[in-house]
Amino acid sequence: MASDNDLTPDNDPVSTPGAVSGAVESSSRRASRTSSPRRRVVSAIVAGCAVVGFAAAILAPAGLSMVDPQQAVAAQSVYSLAADQAQNITVQVHGATAAPADRDGFEVYVTPTPTPEPEPASGGGSGGGGGGAGPVYYTGGGAPAEWMAAAGIAESDWGYVDYVVSRESGWNPNATNSSSGACGLVQALPCSKVPGNGYDPVDNLRWANGYATGRYGSWAGAYQFWVNNHWW
Repeated sequence: MASDNDLTPDNDPVSTPGAVSGAVESSSRRASRTSSPRRRVVSAIVAGCAVVGFAAAILAPAGLSMVDPQQAVAAQSVYSLAADQAQNITVQVHGATAAPADRDGFEVYVTPTPTPEPEPASGGGSGGGGGGAGPVYYTGGGAPAEWMAAAGIAESDWGYVDYVVSRESGWNPNATNSSSGACGLVQALPCSKVPGNGYDPVDNLRWANGYATGRYGSWAGAYQFWVNNHWW
């Protein structure tokens, strides 16, 4: 049997099974010692990546929550939204450019109500209109009988009326007392108490008919009072 150190005819050592087995074991130990540092490096890299990934998974939601979503969106009111959406229209008409309308404000003009002008008062009777700046004198013509009939005075009283009126005004419709302001046929005082126009003979006698019957009971009573006092 050859020993571990046997030589071949060419003086080359002959490997025995024991020697081969020892060589394989020695090579395996060297390979094991060589690969162990590499495994540790790879394991350390993998472990570091895992730690980084785990930390990122924990911190990412917290980092997102720290961002204020309101900072990304500008505060807008209803008016600002409407103003942003408003359209400015420029119209070109025969070479003239109209400026865009200003929608920020407006003014309201209220047309004032005109002051009504006073209407002139209409005059009564046939003689003319009522007073404005001064008396309106009678210019209608006529006769005493016509005026007394139109005023509604009974014909039986015409004699009493004629006596009083003849002494008060002489049957002048426009007679005026410069001192007292009494006016008309019967010298009504004040003249303004006569409905219509105090210078109109019919208006004046109509008022006098009511005055005579109201104060003296009749034209006969008014006549008697005038005879005794020279006024009525």
